[in-house]
Amino acid sequence: MEVIKTDILILGSGGAGLFAALRAYDSNPRLKITMATKGLIGKCGCSRMVQGGLNVVLNENDSLEKHFNDTLKGGGFINNQDLAWTLVSEAPKTVHDLEVKVGCFFDRAENGKIHQKPFAGQSFDRTVHVADLTGIQIISRMTDQIFAREITVFEETRGLDLLRSKDGGRIVGAVLSNIRTGEIFVVNAKVTIVATGGCASMYKISAPSFDKTGDGMAMCFRAGAEFVDMEMVQFHPTGLIAGKSRLNGSLLEEGLRGAGANLFNGLGERFMKRYDPERQERSTRDRVARSSFMEIMAGRGTENSAVYLDVSHLGADFVEKTFPGMVERVKDIGKDLAREKVEVTPTAHYQMGGVKVDTQCQSNLKGLLVCGEDAGGTHGANRLGGNGICDSTVYGRRAGDVAAALALEEDMHPHEDSQAEKIRMRWLKPFLSGSGENVYEIRDEIENLMWEKAGLVRNGDKLKEAADRLDVLLEKIDSAHVADRYRAQYNMEWNNIIDVTNLITVCRMVVSSAHCREESRGAHYRDDFPETDNEDWLKNIYQKKGAGLELDLTQRPVVLNRFKREEIEDRFFEKVKQH
Repeated sequence: MEVIKTDILILGSGGAGLFAALRAYDSNPRLKITMATKGLIGKCGCSRMVQGGLNVVLNENDSLEKHFNDTLKGGGFINNQDLAWTLVSEAPKTVHDLEVKVGCFFDRAENGKIHQKPFAGQSFDRTVHVADLTGIQIISRMTDQIFAREITVFEETRGLDLLRSKDGGRIVGAVLSNIRTGEIFVVNAKVTIVATGGCASMYKISAPSFDKTGDGMAMCFRAGAEFVDMEMVQFHPTGLIAGKSRLNGSLLEEGLRGAGANLFNGLGERFMKRYDPERQERSTRDRVARSSFMEIMAGRGTENSAVYLDVSHLGADFVEKTFPGMVERVKDIGKDLAREKVEVTPTAHYQMGGVKVDTQCQSNLKGLLVCGEDAGGTHGANRLGGNGICDSTVYGRRAGDVAAALALEEDMHPHEDSQAEKIRMRWLKPFLSGSGENVYEIRDEIENLMWEKAGLVRNGDKLKEAADRLDVLLEKIDSAHVADRYRAQYNMEWNNIIDVTNLITVCRMVVSSAHCREESRGAHYRDDFPETDNEDWLKNIYQKKGAGLELDLTQRPVVLNRFKREEIEDRFFEKVKQH
């Protein structure tokens, strides 16, 4: 195998990966920086799909404390408070850099200042945006800046597994595969940044881009990284119903509800009055999504097992001017968002759980930084809309700074050739058998299994069934084969086997952690434990790879170093009991 040496290897080209590359390069242009992206740079991943915007404190009537409190309340107070505080406190600098250094220009209010719009679950209108196409602006401008610098980019190149140093003490790069050519090669690095995104595509109705299959998380897991709160998977309330179209499950952004959109069940009732009479449609994502799901399950949904989103009462001119991207998206399925109600359903969207990191993006493995959706802890049990691209840019920015500093301190640590060869042969195995399991059938089963037994409403029995079946599917995917055994170039069946192996790896962590948490909190709802149990479950659940197929789980109390338990009781949990 070819071995490429670099100072910093970045896996992923979303908001986190791109900002990490830019900051590392600008910290020291002499550093050799290498990026690998599964798709085409600027055209793949989920950051580009961000519609709503980015949360940031800019108004003198807002405050970092308010943004911090909203983030913790939304997260059910199991957030890592240092990570959450870093998120909100670094957001203003990040937005400044995005405008001044990257060239992203956010929409302006009449006074010339950056316009900020309302988003659900927040006590102040603090979401900056570019109409409803914010992600395209951010990713396009960042990509322009990457091309203006001497940064090596491998497009259509995926990570297979991380590499350890000869002494086993640190991560020293990764084994990669060029999807175009089928070539497998090594990148040996002083510092490795994983920023490939999450794995919400494990569900049959989901919003992420199709290249997002938990690759980074699975690689980190196999390398021995520790994970936190993997049960916390967010379902966005308003995924578009589009039949068998690839648009099915794609998002209608939260700004619609922030602007005053209403939700109705199939009987014409504005049902959120039942579930959150104070905030109604502007409640947090977990509550709105679960409420819609319960209406559908109770037989009060539409013929297509959905509910209705209606924004027409705000006026067609306002809707078309304010949400042009959403209007065009709905028009693609023959509907008119500005003038009629549209069917929507909860759709799997984002993972709050991920690799356990500190505020410097460092994992428990030396040499490995993790940022963006691959990292867990910042959002607790539920992420606020607008805090996602905020997370990617804030922590991508920080990871780049940290990686640049570490790359100057560290020597290049070699890997064992035998280790890389073992990884290579493991992933070439599907070419070596003439028959075996069908990867597409396995993927369909995973998506249905996770939706039905580990989705919006969970219970212990279903989770146990899911766990047992996932163990079987993990063994089945190990014997999957490719029909075209003599072509590695653009072999999509082979790449789907890699995808599904990674999907199952992440699914097993989600299910085991969900079975462990015997309460309901944020995005995690157990109908056999429907109450939030602050006495016994104000805890984080950690897990990592055990022996064989085993998962090692531990529980530790949430560290309440900035927001004390008494304040949590007074401000949040008493209010929940009243509702």
